[in-house]
This record gives sequence, C-alpha cells and structure tokens, in this order.
Amino acid sequence: MKNAVIGNNKQKANLIVLGAVPRLLYLLQQETSSIELKTECAVVLGSLSMGTENNVKSLLDCHIIPALLQGLLSADIRFIEACLRCLRTIFTSPVTPVELLYTDATVIPHLMLLLSRSLHSQEYICQIFAHCCKAPDHQTILFNHGVVQNIAHLLTSVSYKVRMQALKCFSVLAFDNPQVSMTLVNVLVDGELLPQIFVKMLQRDKPIEMQLTAAKCLTYMCRAGSIRTDDNCIVLKTLPCLVRMCNKERLLEERVEGAETLAYLIEPDVELQRIASITDHLISMLADYFKYPSSVSAITDIKRLDHDLKHAHELRQAAFKLYASLGANDEDIRKKIIEAEHMMDRIVNGLSETSVKVRLAAVRCLHSLSRSVQQLRTSFQDHAVWKPLMKVLQNAPDDILVVASSTLCNLLLEFSPSKEPILESGAIDLLCSLTLSENPALRVNGIWALMNMAFQADQKIKSDILRGLSTEQLFRLLSDPDVNVLMKTLGLLRNLLSTRPHIDQIMSTHGKQIMQAVTFILEGEHNIEVKEQTLCILANIADGTTAKDLIMTNDDILQKIKYYVGHSNLKLQLAAMFCIANLTWNEDEGSQERQDKLREIGIVDILHKLSQSADPNLCDKAKTALQQYFA
Repeated sequence: MKNAVIGNNKQKANLIVLGAVPRLLYLLQQETSSIELKTECAVVLGSLSMGTENNVKSLLDCHIIPALLQGLLSADIRFIEACLRCLRTIFTSPVTPVELLYTDATVIPHLMLLLSRSLHSQEYICQIFAHCCKAPDHQTILFNHGVVQNIAHLLTSVSYKVRMQALKCFSVLAFDNPQVSMTLVNVLVDGELLPQIFVKMLQRDKPIEMQLTAAKCLTYMCRAGSIRTDDNCIVLKTLPCLVRMCNKERLLEERVEGAETLAYLIEPDVELQRIASITDHLISMLADYFKYPSSVSAITDIKRLDHDLKHAHELRQAAFKLYASLGANDEDIRKKIIEAEHMMDRIVNGLSETSVKVRLAAVRCLHSLSRSVQQLRTSFQDHAVWKPLMKVLQNAPDDILVVASSTLCNLLLEFSPSKEPILESGAIDLLCSLTLSENPALRVNGIWALMNMAFQADQKIKSDILRGLSTEQLFRLLSDPDVNVLMKTLGLLRNLLSTRPHIDQIMSTHGKQIMQAVTFILEGEHNIEVKEQTLCILANIADGTTAKDLIMTNDDILQKIKYYVGHSNLKLQLAAMFCIANLTWNEDEGSQERQDKLREIGIVDILHKLSQSADPNLCDKAKTALQQYFA
C-alpha cells in the first residue's frame, strides 16, 4: 500500500474510497499490533494525508486526530515520529480546524515533553504550533505551557529545518502580543539575547525564508512595544532587510511578504516611513509590482509563470498597503508616491478590481494620500478620483466601507474641489444611510462627512442634509452610545447653525427639538468636550436674530449658561461666555431687555468677578460683555 500511494493522488483516493482508512486506524490502535505494523500504518496514513483536501476531509471524518494523538503516548521514537509527521501534514491543511489541537488539555504539555526526543520531533512539533497558533487565546495557551523556554534553544539547533520551524513559531507567538514580546526580549540562548539571534538570522548569507521570518519576529516585537522604533536592530537591520525583499529579483511570495511586513512595521512611525522612503529607491521599486508578470518576464519555468499569473493580484495588494503606510504622515513622501508612474491610474483601477483584498488596499492607499491638502487640490481633481470612490461606496463590505467613507470625509473638506461634484452625485442620501449602520465606525464617518459638507455651505445644502437625515435620526444620533458619533453630530449641528439667516431659518422649523436636545446633553453625564461643543451651539443660536428668543424665553437654559460661566473648567466658561456676549451685544435689536434679564439672574455679578480672572482670554471676554452694559 505504501509503495502504491506515494506520489500518486489517484491511488490515494482509490484506497480511501475502498475503506482503507478505518482499517488502518484500527490496526494502529490495536494493543496486539506490533510496533513495526503500527509505524507502517502511520506512514501510509501520512502519505494519504499528503493528497488533496478531500483526502484530508475523509481522514478527519474517520477521527484520525485522536488516534494519532493517542499514538504519541508510545515509547517508540520511530512510531512517535510517524504519528507526528502525519499530524503535521493534517494540521497544516486549510481544511483542518486548528481548535482540534486544543480540545484535550493534556496534548500541549505532552508535545512539550516530546520536544527533547529527536530532531524530527522538534521540527514537526514546532511546525504544528506555528500553524495552529491563530488567535490570542492560542498564543496564551502555548505561552502558559512554557513554549518560549522550550523552543528558544532550538534556534541554535544543528538542523536548519528545526531552526526554521522554531523561528516561525516565534513569529506567530509575538504577533500583536505585548505579553509574549516583552518576554522574548529578555530570553537568553547560549548567553545571547533573542533579538540578537534574530538579527544574525537577517544576514544576507542566510536563506531568504530565514531572513524574512526573522524580520517578522523583530517587526512584531517592535509593534508590540518591546523594541523601540529607533533601535538599531530595527533601523539598520530589519527595515533594510524587508526593503531588500521587495526587489524584483525576489520570488513573488517573498516580495508580497516583504512589502506587507514592511507596511506593518512602519505604519505608526513617521521616522521609519521617512527612512524607508529613501532606502534603495523603494517607491519606484514598488511601481514594478504592477508590471509583473508581463509577457516579457524572464520566467523559463512554465509552472512558475502560471502560478505567478494567478497570484499577481497579491503583489498589487501588497504595493498598495506599503504605499498607504509610507504616505500616512509625511507630505513629501505623498508627493513622491503620487509622482510615481501612473500612480493615480493604478489606484483608480485598483478600486474596481474583482479581488476584495486589492480593492481594500487601494482604498487604504487613497485614504492615506487624501490627507494631503495639496494632492486633494491637484492630482485627486485631475483624475476625478471621487467617481470610482462613490462607486465603491454603493455596495461594499464593511471593512472597505469604513476606509472609503473616511476618504470621502477628506474629499468633502471645504478646500477640496471634489466637494461640488460629489454633492451633485447624490452623496447626501448615501451618507445619511451610513448613519443608520450598526457599525459605529460607519456612523461616525457618515456624520463626519455630513459635518464637512455643511461647513460654510449654502442654505440649500443645509436643508438637503436636514431633510435627508430627518430630525428623528439627528436626535437619535445625539443620544448615540458612541461618544465619537455624538461629537461629530454636535459638529454637524454647529455647522448647520452658522450665519444668521441660516440660524433663524433652522431654528424657526426645528427650534423646539434642538433646544430640548441641548438641555438633555447639558444635563447628562458627558465629558468636557461634549459639553463645550454643545455650549458653542448655544452661542451660535444666540447669534441669530429671532433665534435668540428661544434662549431668552427658556429660564432653564439661562440658568445653565449662568452655571457654566461660573464653572471650574476654563473651556466651559469660555464657551458660556460666548453665549452671554452674543445675547448682550447692544447693536442688536432688543439688547436692552436681554441685558436686564441677564442682570436679574445674577450674570453681571459673575462678569465682574471674571473680569479679575487670571486667564487673560476669559478676563477680556468678561470686560467686553460688561462694556455692552455701559455703552
């Protein structure tokens, strides 16, 4: 059987159909089977598992995993290795649920014990761990069972395969995990610290796979906060190694992994972004990611060409990701990226690719570049980027919607020439529908974009926004549990209530509800920023001509203004002071009656006190308000 199935998928499938698997598992578990027979059974099962995904599914259906784990309790190392080899193949198949490794709590500690048995057992066990560590709770389980201490010494093993699998193990353990990363920094192996061992593995004479995985370990430790971003091992070793991986001499998967890891490394740090952008002409090197593989690629291996044509979209995704990270903060880098050949066309094409991952990466890249005032005014306008962006927003999955709507917020800033055409293409309804989303990030972006749209807008746009959103929804958003949504909604309201005719017009139709909402927020348990923003809205209302009356006839609101102008927080005092200034301004009609009413409730006494304030700003405002009384 063994000789028939080796390297022959058809024969493997035949044997499985004929029912060989339950029989082999029966013999494997029989007390009376000799150790040689058990080992041969494990080898044949291992060979069957090397076949197609359907083969692996058939083996899983026959409960092969518990049988093989049981086999690990044997004393015979050849049998153990055969079981481990088969387990390794099964666990590394995409159809196997990794949770099967963690269902029985005795398995992990037993595997730790087996690590000392042989080189093969070390290689297979590390490979199983590296593959089955997919989530934070997996990292925790392995960490608590002493995986770090048990695997560290394998990094100096005589076997390359063992060193490599141990290294892979550390990369998945450290990913996004401060607890593991902080431990790794201080681990000693043969008198050397772990990061130093990783740095040695980055050297150019080491195999590419080893360089890349060591760079990942250092990247993940850096992102988890256990290595500083300005540490030499990052700046002089890890970053240059990852840039080298982006070279067009490298294989497709190496270039993809190199670019994605580099994007992750530099994402939060502007200094690393600057260094990367001037290392080895990285920006123009990434332009090659879009030209590969071309009909003139020097690929003699037909299999390789076929593979690379199928996976070329991964290169584009990786390039967009890295461009997005490079351009996250620095204006000069953004300019360089946009000046790379056909860059804007490439992004526009990326927005309509069939692969969701490429679309997401292209939108991320666009979002990163849209932070530039200059680019919004030039390249974004020349290429009418807003058109494909609006198309993306029509029916995309949430993760794309979040980034695309953030980008739209930037395209709607008042200095952006795209603002007008976006408005004309029906953006208001689209944004209003985002504010109804279950996802708080989408609610924030929808309302944020409307806030940008309302800034210094004409009366028609403001009315369209209010109509599109509906008053019910506006007030629902004012009691949203997410504080960011609340802040942006207040920002929208503040932008709607600017310039006198607009203030009076909106307050004449929605005054009662807006005053209720303001009261509700000022009475609620909200942070200083929320209350300050609300008082600013009140100051805007106080600036209206007829709208003022809604404050003056509302004793509750007047008491609140009095309370906040005497508050201990300066920001709130200043905001309340704006309300008083607008109400007492004596060039406005009816100022005398308003001044008298404010004096009655004791506001003038407070102004006298504040005119002695230590804060020059508050002191000035109080004096100006008092002057209105004596002018």
